[in-house]
Amino acid sequence: MMVEEENLEEACVDAVEENEPKRGFFDCFYVPIHWLNMLSREMHWSFVFGVIAVYGISQGMGGALIRVGTEYYMKDVQKVQPSEAQVYAGITSIPWIVKPLWGLLTDVLPMFGYRRRPYFVLAGCIGVISMLLVSLHEKLHIVFALLSLTAGSAGVAIADVTIDACVAQNSISHPSLAADMQSLCALSSSIGALLGFSFSGIFVHLIGPKGVFGLLTIPAGLVFTVGLLLDEPHMANFSYRQVNQKFVDASKAMWTTLKCQDVWRPCLYMYLSFALSLNILEGMFYWYTDAKGGPSFSKENVGFIFSIGSVGSLLGAILYQYVLKNHPFRDLLFWTQLLYGLSGMLDMMLVLRLNLRFGLPDYLFVVIDESVSQMIGRLKWMPMLVLSSKLCPSGIEGTFFALLMSIDNVGLLSASWGGGFLLHVLKVTRTRFDNLWLAILIRNILRLTPLCLLFLVPRGDPNSSILPSEISTKEGIDTPENENIELVSLVNSVDGK
Repeated sequence: MMVEEENLEEACVDAVEENEPKRGFFDCFYVPIHWLNMLSREMHWSFVFGVIAVYGISQGMGGALIRVGTEYYMKDVQKVQPSEAQVYAGITSIPWIVKPLWGLLTDVLPMFGYRRRPYFVLAGCIGVISMLLVSLHEKLHIVFALLSLTAGSAGVAIADVTIDACVAQNSISHPSLAADMQSLCALSSSIGALLGFSFSGIFVHLIGPKGVFGLLTIPAGLVFTVGLLLDEPHMANFSYRQVNQKFVDASKAMWTTLKCQDVWRPCLYMYLSFALSLNILEGMFYWYTDAKGGPSFSKENVGFIFSIGSVGSLLGAILYQYVLKNHPFRDLLFWTQLLYGLSGMLDMMLVLRLNLRFGLPDYLFVVIDESVSQMIGRLKWMPMLVLSSKLCPSGIEGTFFALLMSIDNVGLLSASWGGGFLLHVLKVTRTRFDNLWLAILIRNILRLTPLCLLFLVPRGDPNSSILPSEISTKEGIDTPENENIELVSLVNSVDGK
């Protein structure tokens, strides 16, 4: 009897194995399609389209195109000095500093009965109009060019906060698919950036930087389309009398949290860590492309270098996720900040042409430099994201996280303007690069100074709570859907949950 049962079990196993489809090479193409179909069925195809349009095309591909296009636009069309271009780059990033404002608006101020759709439409309109103005105007004054580029940046920032709110809402209603949504966001952004940087130099070469701005109306138009197609329930009889009170409540809760010593100390470190890492990328870019003794890279080469740099950034995120995410904040920030400062010496070697003495051609050396810099920069950024998430009190997580990201963006703005001032003082111009090596040396030294401020960072385990219990349990603003704007999206992408 037992022998018959064993034979029956073996027959069943053989039948199951025969019925299972054999996995082949083409499964790697079918699996992503089935995965996207599953997400579309569970949450609606318009949401999947929105994530791909905003993260992949607008931020990923569009962000890559506008970075390379803007650098050549400032250098070849507006003909500004490197120090001026550095300051202007900081100005165009200002809309990302006021992200809490966009977050609060999408949370507490619906328009025409919808919370998300109008903001996508608004972001798309702003993007299309601003890019068309820069693209079509023959001799646009630098002030109006900056206003247009800043408006375009605002359109991307508004769309970013709004899609984060959609991801957060779906993560709450479909908790089992939260990790899949974060994978969709991360993959869309990474693939878009790789494609954008790969073709950015070619497009700039063929149609010029103004033509690239014209192409950027396509991502903005897709964001506008997301606002028309997004599946969102209509809210009737919304009381706008609640709006002022919610703004007041949110502001009070954020101020109370910021006054806590366990919160403002890490915030101060994060700001100083970014601000002291002076940004002189515009000076390096001019040297790459214009200096007589420099590499004289073509537009195509510049785009490919940036694309390989984004691969280094992706590798840094993977390394953090699978190897470093459980290390204490202070230890990890010490080593990443140290490596960040030391990696800047690669720029010094390049400018002093030491790489040629070692037999390393410029293109290979710059590719290595960009990849290492992006990977270490990502490793430095990831623990700060996790630390920021630990500083958010219950009830205002999304809005407070947006505030912390704004503090970081203020640090990046300070670094950009400080780098521009340094280039100006050292008289690094479009044609003079004699003191560029000194600017790099000063920047590298300043990158190491945050090591003296690590006492501001808690020693705690990244998996443990940081906030005192009396703050972490306070109630903040309540939205009808009890939604968070960014926390679910960003934290899940960091923690991989």
